[in-house]
Amino acid sequence: MPTGELPVAGTGGGTERARPDQARPEQDGPEQVKPDQDGPGRVRSDQTGPGQGGPAQGGSVEGAGERGAAGVPKRQPAGRRRATVVPEPAPELDDAELRGALEAILLVVDEPVSELVLAQVLEQKPERIGPVLDDIAAGYTAAGHGFELRRAAGGWRLYTRPEYATHVERFVLDGQSVRLTQAALETLAVIAYKQPVTRSRVSAIRGVNCDGVLRTLVSRGLVEECGAEPDSGAFLYRTTTMFLEKLGLNSVADLPPLAPFLPDDVEELADATR
Repeated sequence: MPTGELPVAGTGGGTERARPDQARPEQDGPEQVKPDQDGPGRVRSDQTGPGQGGPAQGGSVEGAGERGAAGVPKRQPAGRRRATVVPEPAPELDDAELRGALEAILLVVDEPVSELVLAQVLEQKPERIGPVLDDIAAGYTAAGHGFELRRAAGGWRLYTRPEYATHVERFVLDGQSVRLTQAALETLAVIAYKQPVTRSRVSAIRGVNCDGVLRTLVSRGLVEECGAEPDSGAFLYRTTTMFLEKLGLNSVADLPPLAPFLPDDVEELADATR
């Protein structure tokens, strides 16, 4: 028998010789499954037989259990979630410390503050705030202080007692109405008649430094800045609306004329100050 030929049984009882390339594919054909090349769980397209929609017989599909019946991949386990850090609750204050904290806050508020706000600020239970405030109010009344703690506008605030209203009114109206010094009045007059004017110009007219006096007038609300001089960049000053209200004037045009109060040699004085 020639080398390279294989005997094949024929239908007529004879033998036919087949070439090596006609050998059965399951022996040494090129259609063997090679899972190590295509990766685990995959089937090469050349392993499907003719007219078949699935893999060739005898082939094994690795990782088939990783997919569901509908071909949907199994859900991967979720990653670990970070634990939420819960802040530790603030320590509970005793009655004495809570009382002192409430009094300190009530001294600086400018409007009534509610119990809920006080509880949030102090990080205490709201139900503790009301009884302590009632106790503070009763203590002020019993001690005869000139002030009292009252409920007002949905909150708490310290107020002066009605019986001392006369003294408080006298202090507010008279005690705070400090008279201007002669230097302040002269500086204010110069600004009123020469506005807008720079600080150096005011000092030159008066013949003395006016920095301190000018700051006092600004703090009193009688004088204000109104821009800068184009040439030197110095600040310009003018009188305010409060100045007109204090003098009962509608505008600076209503100021009395200055000529009757000037000396006869005013022109010489003006030339000297330039």
